[in-house]
Amino acid sequence: MEIDKIIDTAFEPISNAVAAVIFYSIPFFDLEIKLVLLWLVAAGLFFTVYLGFINIRCFWHGIDVLRGKYDQDNADGQINRFQALMTSLSGTVGLGNIAGVAVAISVGGPGAAFWMAVMGLFGMSTKFIEVTLGVKYRQHGSRRHPEAISGGPMYYLRAAFNQFHKPRLGKFMAGLFALCCIGGTVGAGGLFQANQAYQQALVVTGGEAGFLAERGWLFGIFMALLVGLVILGGIKWIAAVASSVVPIMAITYILAGFAVIGVHYEAIPDALQTVFEMALYPEAGIGAMMGALLMGVQRATFSNEAGLGSSAIAHSAVRTDVPVSQGMVGMLGPFIDTVVICMITALVIVISGAYVEGGGIEGVELTSRAFASGISWFPYVLSVTVFLFAYSTMISWSYYGLKCTTYLFGEYDIVENIYKVIFCVFIVIGSATQLSNIILFTDSMIFAMAIPNIIGLYLLAPEIKKDLQVYLQKLGIR
Repeated sequence: MEIDKIIDTAFEPISNAVAAVIFYSIPFFDLEIKLVLLWLVAAGLFFTVYLGFINIRCFWHGIDVLRGKYDQDNADGQINRFQALMTSLSGTVGLGNIAGVAVAISVGGPGAAFWMAVMGLFGMSTKFIEVTLGVKYRQHGSRRHPEAISGGPMYYLRAAFNQFHKPRLGKFMAGLFALCCIGGTVGAGGLFQANQAYQQALVVTGGEAGFLAERGWLFGIFMALLVGLVILGGIKWIAAVASSVVPIMAITYILAGFAVIGVHYEAIPDALQTVFEMALYPEAGIGAMMGALLMGVQRATFSNEAGLGSSAIAHSAVRTDVPVSQGMVGMLGPFIDTVVICMITALVIVISGAYVEGGGIEGVELTSRAFASGISWFPYVLSVTVFLFAYSTMISWSYYGLKCTTYLFGEYDIVENIYKVIFCVFIVIGSATQLSNIILFTDSMIFAMAIPNIIGLYLLAPEIKKDLQVYLQKLGIR
């Protein structure tokens, strides 16, 4: 048996066992609705209304903050606002935008793209509150490296329950989040990214007859070495690479998307009509609409991470003494990621009609086929883009997992080094396993993070609402 099949066979039962717990479902008509998705949707709706539609009324203010209009001299932190957003985006603007959208459409139909965008808008409010809390409750936890900052749900969860005199429960919830985040890190940051990067590399090197066929492990070793070179340098190296790579790869991908859409410009009205009709008035009835909605919510959350708390870890290292200001920057992430980039991918797939040709669940192969319909040589460009998207996501998620690992086991160099080695090993495993098993395990651990995180957001929401009111009054913003 080949190495790839051995690894995949061993990994499948683990994926099934974890998913059975996290994705517990209840029957609704002919569908099984996952409770964790209702949990995320409810949070997005609640925080949007509770914070006065901050995602809309403070959108342009967030851009001004990102531009440095309200920066402070000598503020505490390790990276600037742009680097913090790019580090966060490098973890979200990745294969979730390329492969994740394809998965959503291949399973839930074109209507899933509409619900992805809707969830992205509501996710902005959730992202605002978790980023604000991440900065507010961050701390300098390392004696050997006092300049290093650690922040994220682990710290504000503990603080939330301390306010209610439940320190033990707070430690438990913080520890639960950290464990889930580590699992999500090796899943979203290592397994899924490496798998899809390998699949695209396989396409452009001859497919099943090419050199890389059944040599996913070899590709994984190459990726692991490249990731290891950056993550050894910590958040400053990660932020430097992310702030250089993310804008270039995002702009390249967006321009290519517009090029393909332009080639099929006559099909744009019909494509938009298809997306809206299958989202709101599907021929197959309410069941089809709910299926598209649930798949859209699931892939949108996987893509932009709103409600999961992971981005708060990256934003916590920003140079600022005003937590709310970075929350304004953080909420731009889901808009860029899900409303803009994911919708470009969806339009390319729907306009080209590539999704009709597929059979069952598809990832990056579907996106590649759709782009090739407008630009025949684009699969080669996409392979480079996929590689960069995967690479940037890996280095960002490695940092998330690192901070959760040091939270649990202490901020020691030996702990950091062991974690980094394990993370790189999972990159190799990801290149050698099947997409279905990758998605099952990754989604399970990613969505598990939302359970303790959102509880903390609810508990601390009144506090953040007061901070927001003070902040807006000080700046004269209504």
